[in-house]
Amino acid sequence: MFRYIKNDLPASIVVFFVALPLCLGIALASGAPLFSGLIAGIVGGIVVGSLSGSQIGVSGPAAGLAAIVLTAIGALGGYQNFLVAVVLGGIIQLIFGILKAGVIGYYFPSSVIKGMLTGIGIIIILKQIPHFFGYDADPEGDFSFIQVDGENTFSEIFNALKFISPGATIVAIIGLFILILWDRVLSKKAKIFSLIQGPLVAVALGILFFVVTKDHATLSISPDHLVSVPIPEDASSFIAQFSFPNFSVINRPEIWITAFTIALVASLETLLCVEATDKLDPRKQVTPTNRELLAQGTGNIISGLIGGLPITQVIVRSSANIQSGGRTKASAIIHGFFLLISVILIPRLLNMIPLSVLASILLVVGYKLAKPTLFFKMYELGWKQFIPFVVTVLGIIFTDLLVGIGLGLAVGIVVILIKSYQNSHFLHIEDKSNGKHKIKMTLAEEVTFFNKGAILKELDSLPKDSYLELDVRKTRYLDNDIIEILDDFSSKAKERHIDIKLISEKGIVENPDSYIEFFKLRPKTA
Repeated sequence: MFRYIKNDLPASIVVFFVALPLCLGIALASGAPLFSGLIAGIVGGIVVGSLSGSQIGVSGPAAGLAAIVLTAIGALGGYQNFLVAVVLGGIIQLIFGILKAGVIGYYFPSSVIKGMLTGIGIIIILKQIPHFFGYDADPEGDFSFIQVDGENTFSEIFNALKFISPGATIVAIIGLFILILWDRVLSKKAKIFSLIQGPLVAVALGILFFVVTKDHATLSISPDHLVSVPIPEDASSFIAQFSFPNFSVINRPEIWITAFTIALVASLETLLCVEATDKLDPRKQVTPTNRELLAQGTGNIISGLIGGLPITQVIVRSSANIQSGGRTKASAIIHGFFLLISVILIPRLLNMIPLSVLASILLVVGYKLAKPTLFFKMYELGWKQFIPFVVTVLGIIFTDLLVGIGLGLAVGIVVILIKSYQNSHFLHIEDKSNGKHKIKMTLAEEVTFFNKGAILKELDSLPKDSYLELDVRKTRYLDNDIIEILDDFSSKAKERHIDIKLISEKGIVENPDSYIEFFKLRPKTA
């Protein structure tokens, strides 16, 4: 696992800096204790990272669950009651893994997955613009269009432009310049610039800027614009930050409903992220999805038992890991240890990091996910790929992650139905022979009720006094609905003087009396 430590260690540092504000921000957006987000990040890194079959995926608290958590804490009567649902949700995820429900992950269309990555990239950029200028009214990790502060994604940007913090903006611009310089120039010059990542240098300069300017009237950065890790006074106050489930409420139905909701949404987000991460992976490794559900379930049980938020695999941290050169699961595990060690040993140093510098790191991550060239590539692939892609992107930007993906999937299904309608058969019309049009219709390998409309349309449009050659030799499955259509058409064919030759693997039948009887004798599946 530590074979590629020279790649994984620098990547883990970048993931740590990306994960830190998101863990805290998602906890804040969820209405949970700040420390609960850090617990989820630590467990997601160390526990899930160790058990997962993904080499480059990173797990932690997910923005997609924030609204569910916020509602559930109030509805269930407190955070400790909610933790019971988290533990039970983890157990349900284990059951999903044992039942091999992870196979669902292989059925998401490529266009939707690419739309998901692009949509998340754009939403990261839009959400980080206010933080870049030192306007932090909405917490990090709130990726929904309608935000917890009452604004939406675009109104927040306009508000930010009215409250620009000079110091935070300057240090963010410096940080962004360093990141671009490191990525485009310095990393190609010498190995030292690959080992020491640009984000680490940007954060170090951000801390230095804060210390040097803290008494300056204009350039000082307000505490509101800094990372805010809880600072324990001693060991006992550190332990006191952990919460434990109140299992006395386990028999309440609403606890189980919340648990199932968490398990379902967390599993879906994880499977989507696994598919997306595997597509981003330069080595194109395939993550075992059932093992991933087992790892996530174990992580949620442990997180819930010690006071953490629900966990999923998350694309923002995973993509940051890939972009930074992470090669194995060691990167995710080490980032978990960095979170644990830092909140114990250096919380005061962490609280000197300007959020605007971390925003500059996330802007780079977002841009690499949503490069404009991808839109042109998807357009060149044709409308069947482009429309689900665009709908997914717009859905994520103007609603949230799951709704956007749901819209993309719905459009993808409609595209499949349209193509199924079109591809149920092949029709070839020959010139008149002996005064009759000769028409050859070859049915597809699988013909279902989706194809009824297309086949009915073709049969009804056949001209009088024609000759239909119906070839079903390649058809392995023929839905009963289609057989009934053919049987109903036989009487119409006689009235319109249409002769039918039915060609099957068993031979040729001229004007069969009953298609239903014929296909009873012929196996519908082979």
